[in-house]
Amino acid sequence: MRVLFAASEIFPLLKTGGLADVAHSLPDALVDIGVDVRLAVPGYREVMAQAESLRVLGWVHLSGGREARILEGHHSAIKSPLWIVDLPDLFDRAGLPYTDEQGHSWHDNPARFVYFCEACAALALDALELGWSADVAHANDWQTGALPAFLSMHASRPRTLFTIHNLAYDCQFDFGTFQALNLPEHWWSIEHGEFYDRFSMLKCGLVASDGITTVSPRYAEEIRRPEFGYGYASILEEQAYKLSGIINGIDDAIWDPQTDPHLVAHYQVDGRIRSAKRANRDALLRAMGATDAALDFDGPLIGSVGRMAHQKGIDLLLEVIPQLIADSDARFAVIGSGEQSLEQQLRALTHDFPDRVFHFIGYSETLAHQLEAGCDMFAMPSRYEPCGLNQMYSLRYGTPPIVRDTGGLADTVVDASPRNLARGEANGFVFPDPTTESLQETMYRALDLFRKPKQWMKLVKTGMRTDFGWQQSAEQYLALYQQ
Repeated sequence: MRVLFAASEIFPLLKTGGLADVAHSLPDALVDIGVDVRLAVPGYREVMAQAESLRVLGWVHLSGGREARILEGHHSAIKSPLWIVDLPDLFDRAGLPYTDEQGHSWHDNPARFVYFCEACAALALDALELGWSADVAHANDWQTGALPAFLSMHASRPRTLFTIHNLAYDCQFDFGTFQALNLPEHWWSIEHGEFYDRFSMLKCGLVASDGITTVSPRYAEEIRRPEFGYGYASILEEQAYKLSGIINGIDDAIWDPQTDPHLVAHYQVDGRIRSAKRANRDALLRAMGATDAALDFDGPLIGSVGRMAHQKGIDLLLEVIPQLIADSDARFAVIGSGEQSLEQQLRALTHDFPDRVFHFIGYSETLAHQLEAGCDMFAMPSRYEPCGLNQMYSLRYGTPPIVRDTGGLADTVVDASPRNLARGEANGFVFPDPTTESLQETMYRALDLFRKPKQWMKLVKTGMRTDFGWQQSAEQYLALYQQ
């Protein structure tokens, strides 16, 4: 099975979100079960600087008289060869993959990713006559939405799979841009990429692909409803016959409390969990500015890591913290950045409760690992969550997550109801509604159970024993490829 896996970012070369983690871990897991993968990525400055053993494979002709140089490279952390689409005027620039240094979307994003898709289609068809053509081209998110469409114009072609990592992000542009990109005229139609008198890269991938997946079974159901569909619900309902959800995995070599180099104390499910978590808690809080006096407490530490955005429900958490502080002995540690009003609200809480609330504005890989290991609970109150990874990291690290009943959170966390606890199935806490009342009530449930050490430790160990590695997900993808 030969698979061209096309993605606009990949860890550890370049990362803005979960797509980069998937683009690294899923192809690696596919290689482990015998799939022949080529990983196609744009030639960003960071990718060109970090890829090893670069060699030129050739040039492919693109629309508008363009040519793209194709390089093959390798990286010690990535098992499959990298096929790099080198278009220096489009990708060799400072800033992030989709935005400039001021955070504004690049004005030429449509051109950048249309040409990337066209080059990927040529590679899948062995336009360079390398003796390798794809059986399946696997496209990911709007940046590769045109790849299935380009391939659909060829009678003898690979099958195409399009994965939605987050439906909230698409790329739309006007008819003038569409014409300037020399795209096939019939693509500007309701049957193809036209979307409310604009062109949508995301819709292009949805309608042109042979199969659609998203990153959890629950999210595959939710996006067919208007409240989660971002205008695409009716299209996804029409395409439901080819839509499925496969839960993401986690890299259980990187996220392993027995070997994690970021931790000051390692532990395992049958080891000394409490003492190790206490040591990691102290290291985390010291790094976040806690005094020695602030470390002297026996109550729970509740953590959160993520973008400070409405989607993530961080506003709900910040609103309930003062009442929880008044009613319990809980402490809070929050890592993240995003909306300035939420950052300011977090700073104000730290100012008002300097020994109870600790924060780090930004992102730190070390602190993120220490938080998963050092906290007793992990709050993830997302309004929607296609899959989510942090709840799985938390389970692996013995830190029961408190999550909303949505998307991949609902697929991975089993609520600590009396019945689920009695059956030994519970691994965390799930609240139903995106409201402060619903979150607060569930956090009180978690605090009550924390005060029952035997039941709490049973909950912790159930989560730690859950397998969230990539092998099972990779086998499901391989079955789809074969189908």
